[in-house]
Amino acid sequence: MTRAIITGTGSALPARCVSNAELAETVDTSDEWIVERTGIHQRYIAAPHETTATLATDAARAALAAAGRVASDVDLIVLATATPDQTFPSSATKVQHALGAGDCIAFDVAAVCSGFLYALQVAENMIRAGSARCALVIGAETFSRILDWEDRATCVLFGDGAGAIVLEASDAPDARGVLASKLHADGTFNDLLFVDGGPSTTGTVGKVRMKGREVFRHAVSKLAAVMEEVLAVADCTAGDVAWVVPHQANIRILEATAKKLGLAPDQVIVTVDRHANTSAASVPLALDTAVRDGRIKRGDLLVLEAMGGGFTWGAALVRY
Repeated sequence: MTRAIITGTGSALPARCVSNAELAETVDTSDEWIVERTGIHQRYIAAPHETTATLATDAARAALAAAGRVASDVDLIVLATATPDQTFPSSATKVQHALGAGDCIAFDVAAVCSGFLYALQVAENMIRAGSARCALVIGAETFSRILDWEDRATCVLFGDGAGAIVLEASDAPDARGVLASKLHADGTFNDLLFVDGGPSTTGTVGKVRMKGREVFRHAVSKLAAVMEEVLAVADCTAGDVAWVVPHQANIRILEATAKKLGLAPDQVIVTVDRHANTSAASVPLALDTAVRDGRIKRGDLLVLEAMGGGFTWGAALVRY
């Protein structure tokens, strides 16, 4: 049976790194306040010439190099983002053009922080169906563009960046690949985490609005539950998992979710301290970080998980 395996990872960050201390110069906050509540020490903020598509392109190039592939090998690009360069066409087509990938399938997926998990399942299903053999799956955001910098409860949480993987079809008789995925959505929670604008309503981009305590409560229970779902589908247990690669929203959410599953804190890949919450980019950014520093090795069983506005949430079990 054809499976979809990860053959390369890559990531990209804006040039400007903004510490909590620098942020406190313009926002009514402090390093102590931010670290205590979120675990965040810094984030990267895109310059005007750095966009979701340019960051996505850089991450894609790094992933292709790691996989030993070139742009002409790619026949599918799925880009997860809530902050596209334009309303249309998709930012995926801008990546396609910048890479010189030629005539391949290219489109965006919008599921906010869960976007990369949604994009991964879409690409995996297309590979299994024979619609593609070599896919770029990307999560990229310039969330700084939609932040209210006077709202200290939200603006300190987010950053910009991109992460990408090369996902390829494989008929080899080994156990690598995406073993299971589970996705969910529930629009009744819209008012807990949303952007107060859009082309069809206000005609403006809008700003991020969030009720943090409610989001935290739902995140811990929903993420633990969906991780158990994917383990059950693949007939695995938490004891089989080498690493959890989570959405990097808040260090307390990461710790609480791991505890619910009985996983050790050092099995959780944490980059929220360096990158803050990069929405759809956070899972692939964390994955690339841990692959490149040698923690994640070939054959390791990984659980990828995320929850985002809407709510949307999901998890994937991957044999790397």
